[in-house]
Amino acid sequence: MKAGWLILLLLSGACSTEVATKKQTEWELHGFTKLDSVNPILTPDSELAFSDPVSGIQVEWASRNVLNPAAVVRNDTVFLFFRAQDKSGTSRIGLATSTDGIHFSKRSEPVFYPADDAMSDYEWSYLRKEDPDCSNCFDGVEDPRIVSAPDGGYVMTYTAYDGRTARLALATSADLIHWKKEGLVLSDSINRDLWSKSGAIVVKQEGENMVAHETGGKYWMYYGDTDLFMAVSDDLIRWKPLINEENGRRITVMHPRPGYFDSRLVEPGPFALKTEEGILLIYNGSNASNANDPELPKFTYAASNCGGCPATGIIVILLPGKSFPLPVAPEVCRAIRQV
Repeated sequence: MKAGWLILLLLSGACSTEVATKKQTEWELHGFTKLDSVNPILTPDSELAFSDPVSGIQVEWASRNVLNPAAVVRNDTVFLFFRAQDKSGTSRIGLATSTDGIHFSKRSEPVFYPADDAMSDYEWSYLRKEDPDCSNCFDGVEDPRIVSAPDGGYVMTYTAYDGRTARLALATSADLIHWKKEGLVLSDSINRDLWSKSGAIVVKQEGENMVAHETGGKYWMYYGDTDLFMAVSDDLIRWKPLINEENGRRITVMHPRPGYFDSRLVEPGPFALKTEEGILLIYNGSNASNANDPELPKFTYAASNCGGCPATGIIVILLPGKSFPLPVAPEVCRAIRQV
Protein backbone atom coordinates (compact mmCIF):
# COMPACT_ATOMS: atom_id res chain seq x y z
CA MET A 1 0.00 0.00 0.00
CA LYS A 2 1.24 3.45 -0.79
CA ALA A 3 1.90 5.77 2.11
CA GLY A 4 1.35 9.45 2.68
CA TRP A 5 -1.24 11.92 1.47
CA LEU A 6 -2.61 13.01 -1.85
CA ILE A 7 -3.68 16.67 -1.92
CA LEU A 8 -6.13 17.82 -4.57
CA LEU A 9 -6.58 21.53 -5.26
CA LEU A 10 -9.96 21.97 -6.88
CA LEU A 11 -10.88 24.98 -8.98
CA SER A 12 -9.72 28.32 -7.73
CA GLY A 13 -9.92 29.76 -4.24
CA ALA A 14 -7.48 29.38 -1.43
CA CYS A 15 -7.06 27.14 1.57
CA SER A 16 -4.17 28.01 3.85
CA THR A 17 -1.13 25.79 3.60
CA GLU A 18 -1.26 25.58 7.39
CA VAL A 19 -4.58 23.75 7.22
CA ALA A 20 -3.62 21.74 4.14
CA THR A 21 -0.60 20.30 5.95
CA LYS A 22 -2.33 19.47 9.24
CA LYS A 23 -1.20 16.18 10.74
CA GLN A 24 -3.56 13.22 10.64
CA THR A 25 -4.25 13.35 14.37
CA GLU A 26 -5.43 16.95 14.18
CA TRP A 27 -8.42 16.34 11.91
CA GLU A 28 -8.93 12.68 11.06
CA LEU A 29 -11.31 10.28 12.76
CA HIS A 30 -9.36 7.24 13.87
CA GLY A 31 -9.02 4.69 16.67
CA PHE A 32 -12.10 2.64 15.78
CA THR A 33 -12.43 -0.80 17.40
CA LYS A 34 -14.86 -3.37 16.03
CA LEU A 35 -17.19 -4.93 18.62
CA ASP A 36 -17.09 -8.47 17.32
CA SER A 37 -18.78 -9.69 20.50
CA VAL A 38 -22.05 -8.02 19.44
CA ASN A 39 -21.78 -7.98 15.63
CA PRO A 40 -23.93 -8.13 13.62
CA ILE A 41 -26.34 -5.70 15.26
CA LEU A 42 -29.08 -6.33 12.66
CA THR A 43 -29.87 -9.42 10.59
CA PRO A 44 -32.46 -10.29 7.93
CA ASP A 45 -35.86 -11.03 9.48
CA SER A 46 -38.62 -12.95 7.68
CA GLU A 47 -41.09 -12.17 10.48
CA LEU A 48 -41.28 -8.50 9.43
CA ALA A 49 -44.14 -8.17 6.96
CA PHE A 50 -46.44 -5.48 5.57
CA SER A 51 -48.90 -4.93 2.73
CA ASP A 52 -47.01 -3.47 -0.22
CA PRO A 53 -48.97 -0.50 -1.65
CA VAL A 54 -47.79 -1.06 -5.22
CA SER A 55 -48.30 -4.81 -5.66
CA GLY A 56 -51.07 -5.12 -3.06
CA ILE A 57 -49.55 -8.27 -1.59
CA GLN A 58 -48.12 -9.08 1.83
CA VAL A 59 -44.31 -9.08 1.67
CA GLU A 60 -41.53 -10.06 4.06
CA TRP A 61 -39.76 -6.78 3.46
CA ALA A 62 -36.49 -7.50 5.33
CA SER A 63 -36.04 -11.19 4.60
CA ARG A 64 -33.17 -11.06 2.08
CA ASN A 65 -30.63 -8.45 3.24
CA VAL A 66 -30.22 -5.56 5.69
CA LEU A 67 -27.48 -3.07 4.86
CA ASN A 68 -26.32 0.51 4.33
CA PRO A 69 -27.64 2.18 7.51
CA ALA A 70 -27.82 5.81 8.64
CA ALA A 71 -27.98 6.85 12.31
CA VAL A 72 -29.60 9.90 13.91
CA VAL A 73 -29.58 10.74 17.64
CA ARG A 74 -32.76 12.30 19.00
CA ASN A 75 -33.62 12.71 22.70
CA ASP A 76 -30.95 10.20 23.78
CA THR A 77 -32.24 7.57 21.35
CA VAL A 78 -30.38 6.29 18.30
CA PHE A 79 -32.63 6.04 15.24
CA LEU A 80 -31.02 3.59 12.82
CA PHE A 81 -32.43 3.71 9.29
CA PHE A 82 -31.46 0.69 7.21
CA ARG A 83 -31.98 -0.53 3.70
CA ALA A 84 -33.85 -3.85 3.65
CA GLN A 85 -34.49 -6.16 0.71
CA ASP A 86 -37.32 -8.64 0.31
CA LYS A 87 -36.89 -11.97 -1.47
CA SER A 88 -37.62 -10.48 -4.89
CA GLY A 89 -35.00 -7.74 -4.53
CA THR A 90 -37.10 -4.65 -3.74
CA SER A 91 -35.46 -2.32 -1.24
CA ARG A 92 -37.28 -0.36 1.45
CA ILE A 93 -36.04 1.64 4.42
CA GLY A 94 -36.68 0.29 7.90
CA LEU A 95 -36.11 1.85 11.31
CA ALA A 96 -34.60 0.39 14.47
CA THR A 97 -34.05 2.26 17.74
CA SER A 98 -31.62 1.91 20.62
CA THR A 99 -30.70 3.69 23.84
CA ASP A 100 -27.14 2.34 23.90
CA GLY A 101 -26.23 2.30 20.19
CA ILE A 102 -25.66 -1.46 20.21
CA HIS A 103 -28.91 -3.27 20.96
CA PHE A 104 -31.73 -2.31 18.58
CA SER A 105 -35.46 -2.91 18.29
CA LYS A 106 -36.90 -2.90 14.76
CA ARG A 107 -40.27 -1.46 13.76
CA SER A 108 -42.51 -4.08 12.19
CA GLU A 109 -43.10 -2.07 9.00
CA PRO A 110 -40.75 0.06 6.87
CA VAL A 111 -40.96 3.82 7.30
CA PHE A 112 -40.10 4.60 3.66
CA TYR A 113 -40.91 2.58 0.56
CA PRO A 114 -42.05 2.65 -3.07
CA ALA A 115 -45.71 3.58 -3.42
CA ASP A 116 -48.25 4.55 -6.05
CA ASP A 117 -47.03 8.15 -6.18
CA ALA A 118 -45.11 10.59 -8.37
CA MET A 119 -41.84 8.70 -7.73
CA SER A 120 -43.10 5.23 -8.67
CA ASP A 121 -41.51 5.26 -12.13
CA TYR A 122 -38.11 5.86 -10.49
CA GLU A 123 -38.55 3.38 -7.58
CA TRP A 124 -40.31 0.38 -9.19
CA SER A 125 -38.56 -1.85 -11.70
CA TYR A 126 -39.58 -1.47 -15.32
CA LEU A 127 -39.35 -5.28 -15.53
CA ARG A 128 -42.16 -5.71 -12.98
CA LYS A 129 -44.53 -3.99 -15.39
CA GLU A 130 -43.97 -6.94 -17.74
CA ASP A 131 -43.69 -9.62 -15.04
CA PRO A 132 -45.31 -8.72 -11.69
CA ASP A 133 -43.94 -11.95 -10.19
CA CYS A 134 -40.32 -11.23 -11.14
CA SER A 135 -38.10 -12.83 -8.49
CA ASN A 136 -34.90 -10.84 -9.01
CA CYS A 137 -36.05 -7.45 -10.24
CA PHE A 138 -33.95 -5.25 -8.02
CA ASP A 139 -35.51 -1.86 -7.38
CA GLY A 140 -36.83 0.38 -4.61
CA VAL A 141 -35.46 3.01 -2.23
CA GLU A 142 -31.93 2.61 -0.93
CA ASP A 143 -29.04 4.06 1.07
CA PRO A 144 -30.54 6.71 3.39
CA ARG A 145 -28.46 9.66 4.62
CA ILE A 146 -30.20 11.96 7.09
CA VAL A 147 -29.36 15.38 8.54
CA SER A 148 -31.26 17.94 10.62
CA ALA A 149 -32.65 21.01 8.89
CA PRO A 150 -32.30 24.49 10.43
CA ASP A 151 -36.09 24.59 10.99
CA GLY A 152 -35.95 21.53 13.27
CA GLY A 153 -37.05 18.98 10.69
CA TYR A 154 -35.02 16.36 8.86
CA VAL A 155 -33.77 15.92 5.31
CA MET A 156 -33.02 12.50 3.84
CA THR A 157 -31.17 11.83 0.64
CA TYR A 158 -31.77 8.36 -0.79
CA THR A 159 -31.37 6.35 -3.97
CA ALA A 160 -34.41 5.75 -6.16
CA TYR A 161 -33.72 2.68 -8.30
CA ASP A 162 -35.93 1.50 -11.15
CA GLY A 163 -33.87 -1.60 -11.99
CA ARG A 164 -31.85 0.24 -14.61
CA THR A 165 -30.74 3.67 -13.31
CA ALA A 166 -29.97 4.84 -9.77
CA ARG A 167 -31.12 8.41 -9.15
CA LEU A 168 -30.40 10.56 -6.11
CA ALA A 169 -33.65 11.69 -4.48
CA LEU A 170 -34.79 13.66 -1.44
CA ALA A 171 -37.41 13.40 1.33
CA THR A 172 -38.27 15.47 4.42
CA SER A 173 -39.78 14.69 7.82
CA ALA A 174 -40.75 16.45 11.03
CA ASP A 175 -40.56 13.36 13.26
CA LEU A 176 -38.30 10.76 11.53
CA ILE A 177 -41.33 8.47 11.07
CA HIS A 178 -43.51 10.15 8.45
CA TRP A 179 -41.70 11.22 5.27
CA LYS A 180 -42.63 13.38 2.30
CA LYS A 181 -40.95 12.62 -1.00
CA GLU A 182 -39.56 15.81 -2.54
CA GLY A 183 -38.43 14.39 -5.88
CA LEU A 184 -35.10 13.95 -7.63
CA VAL A 185 -32.06 15.94 -6.56
CA LEU A 186 -30.91 16.26 -10.18
CA SER A 187 -34.25 17.08 -11.76
CA ASP A 188 -33.17 19.03 -14.84
CA SER A 189 -33.50 17.38 -18.25
CA ILE A 190 -29.73 17.10 -18.76
CA ASN A 191 -28.92 15.27 -15.50
CA ARG A 192 -32.23 13.59 -14.59
CA ASP A 193 -31.40 10.24 -16.18
CA LEU A 194 -27.73 10.12 -15.19
CA TRP A 195 -26.62 7.55 -12.62
CA SER A 196 -26.41 9.40 -9.29
CA LYS A 197 -26.63 8.39 -5.63
CA SER A 198 -25.22 8.81 -2.10
CA GLY A 199 -25.87 12.45 -1.20
CA ALA A 200 -23.87 13.72 1.80
CA ILE A 201 -24.96 17.21 2.88
CA VAL A 202 -22.45 19.51 4.62
CA VAL A 203 -23.47 19.99 8.28
CA LYS A 204 -22.27 21.61 11.47
CA GLN A 205 -22.76 19.96 14.86
CA GLU A 206 -25.16 21.77 17.19
CA GLY A 207 -25.44 19.79 20.42
CA GLU A 208 -26.51 16.28 19.42
CA ASN A 209 -27.78 17.43 16.04
CA MET A 210 -25.97 17.47 12.72
CA VAL A 211 -27.57 20.53 11.11
CA ALA A 212 -27.29 21.43 7.43
CA HIS A 213 -24.91 24.39 7.23
CA GLU A 214 -24.64 27.21 4.73
CA THR A 215 -21.26 28.18 3.28
CA GLY A 216 -21.13 31.22 1.05
CA GLY A 217 -24.92 31.54 1.27
CA LYS A 218 -25.52 28.03 -0.11
CA TYR A 219 -26.06 24.51 1.18
CA TRP A 220 -23.59 21.99 -0.23
CA MET A 221 -23.76 18.29 -0.98
CA TYR A 222 -21.23 15.67 -2.10
CA TYR A 223 -22.68 12.85 -4.19
CA GLY A 224 -21.72 10.01 -6.56
CA ASP A 225 -20.40 6.46 -6.36
CA THR A 226 -17.62 6.49 -8.93
CA ASP A 227 -16.13 9.97 -8.66
CA LEU A 228 -17.44 12.51 -6.15
CA PHE A 229 -19.43 15.47 -7.46
CA MET A 230 -20.99 18.47 -5.70
CA ALA A 231 -24.39 20.15 -5.77
CA VAL A 232 -25.66 23.39 -4.20
CA SER A 233 -29.03 24.58 -2.93
CA ASP A 234 -30.70 27.68 -1.52
CA ASP A 235 -33.35 25.79 0.46
CA LEU A 236 -32.20 22.13 0.90
CA ILE A 237 -34.98 21.00 -1.49
CA ARG A 238 -34.01 22.24 -4.96
CA TRP A 239 -30.43 21.41 -5.94
CA LYS A 240 -28.15 22.19 -8.86
CA PRO A 241 -24.96 20.28 -9.74
CA LEU A 242 -21.72 22.22 -9.92
CA ILE A 243 -20.92 22.53 -13.62
CA ASN A 244 -17.67 23.41 -15.34
CA GLU A 245 -18.75 26.36 -17.47
CA GLU A 246 -15.98 25.71 -19.98
CA ASN A 247 -16.90 22.15 -20.94
CA GLY A 248 -20.41 21.81 -19.51
CA ARG A 249 -19.52 18.76 -17.43
CA ARG A 250 -20.14 18.15 -13.75
CA ILE A 251 -17.21 19.16 -11.57
CA THR A 252 -15.53 16.22 -9.81
CA VAL A 253 -13.85 16.78 -6.44
CA MET A 254 -12.52 13.29 -5.67
CA HIS A 255 -11.50 10.30 -7.76
CA PRO A 256 -10.47 6.65 -7.34
CA ARG A 257 -6.72 6.24 -6.77
CA PRO A 258 -4.71 3.46 -8.46
CA GLY A 259 -2.78 1.44 -5.91
CA TYR A 260 -5.05 2.23 -2.96
CA PHE A 261 -8.05 0.64 -1.25
CA ASP A 262 -10.26 3.15 -3.12
CA SER A 263 -8.88 2.32 -6.59
CA ARG A 264 -12.26 1.25 -8.03
CA LEU A 265 -14.65 3.89 -6.71
CA VAL A 266 -15.23 6.53 -4.05
CA GLU A 267 -18.63 7.24 -2.47
CA PRO A 268 -19.57 9.76 0.26
CA GLY A 269 -20.77 8.53 3.64
CA PRO A 270 -23.39 9.88 6.07
CA PHE A 271 -22.70 13.63 5.87
CA ALA A 272 -19.81 16.04 5.55
CA LEU A 273 -18.97 17.65 8.90
CA LYS A 274 -17.74 21.23 9.05
CA THR A 275 -15.27 21.66 11.92
CA GLU A 276 -12.75 24.28 13.00
CA GLU A 277 -10.19 22.44 10.90
CA GLY A 278 -12.38 22.43 7.79
CA ILE A 279 -14.68 19.76 6.34
CA LEU A 280 -14.44 16.11 7.36
CA LEU A 281 -16.03 13.55 5.03
CA ILE A 282 -16.32 9.83 5.73
CA TYR A 283 -16.40 7.89 2.47
CA ASN A 284 -16.47 4.37 1.05
CA GLY A 285 -13.79 3.02 -1.22
CA SER A 286 -13.72 -0.15 -3.29
CA ASN A 287 -10.63 -2.05 -4.38
CA ALA A 288 -10.28 -2.47 -8.16
CA SER A 289 -9.52 -5.72 -9.99
CA ASN A 290 -6.05 -4.46 -10.93
CA ALA A 291 -3.82 -1.44 -10.20
CA ASN A 292 -5.21 -1.81 -6.69
CA ASP A 293 -4.15 -2.40 -3.11
CA PRO A 294 -2.62 -5.88 -3.34
CA GLU A 295 -3.21 -6.51 0.36
CA LEU A 296 -6.99 -6.58 -0.17
CA PRO A 297 -9.22 -8.90 -2.20
CA LYS A 298 -10.63 -7.48 -5.40
CA PHE A 299 -13.78 -5.38 -4.98
CA THR A 300 -13.43 -5.17 -1.18
CA TYR A 301 -15.28 -2.18 0.28
CA ALA A 302 -13.59 -0.20 3.04
CA ALA A 303 -14.37 3.11 4.73
CA SER A 304 -12.07 6.01 5.48
CA ASN A 305 -12.22 9.78 5.76
CA CYS A 306 -10.86 12.78 3.93
CA GLY A 307 -10.50 16.36 5.07
CA GLY A 308 -10.40 19.81 3.61
CA CYS A 309 -11.33 23.42 4.14
CA PRO A 310 -14.10 25.44 2.54
CA ALA A 311 -13.52 28.73 0.76
CA THR A 312 -16.96 29.77 -0.46
CA GLY A 313 -17.58 26.14 -1.34
CA ILE A 314 -14.23 25.47 -3.08
CA ILE A 315 -12.59 22.49 -1.49
CA VAL A 316 -9.06 21.25 -0.91
CA ILE A 317 -9.18 17.57 0.00
CA LEU A 318 -6.61 15.56 1.96
CA LEU A 319 -6.78 11.83 1.27
CA PRO A 320 -5.45 9.12 3.61
CA GLY A 321 -3.18 6.24 2.72
CA LYS A 322 -5.16 3.78 4.84
CA SER A 323 -8.77 2.92 5.56
CA PHE A 324 -10.67 2.26 8.77
CA PRO A 325 -10.59 -1.36 10.07
CA LEU A 326 -11.15 -3.58 7.04
CA PRO A 327 -13.64 -6.37 6.52
CA VAL A 328 -12.12 -9.75 7.37
CA ALA A 329 -13.49 -13.28 7.16
CA PRO A 330 -16.21 -14.27 7.78
CA GLU A 331 -17.63 -10.80 7.08
CA VAL A 332 -16.28 -10.78 3.52
CA CYS A 333 -18.03 -14.10 2.90
CA ARG A 334 -21.32 -12.82 4.35
CA ALA A 335 -21.18 -9.92 1.89
CA ILE A 336 -24.09 -7.56 2.44
CA ARG A 337 -26.54 -9.71 4.38
CA GLN A 338 -25.77 -8.10 7.74
CA VAL A 339 -25.09 -4.66 9.21
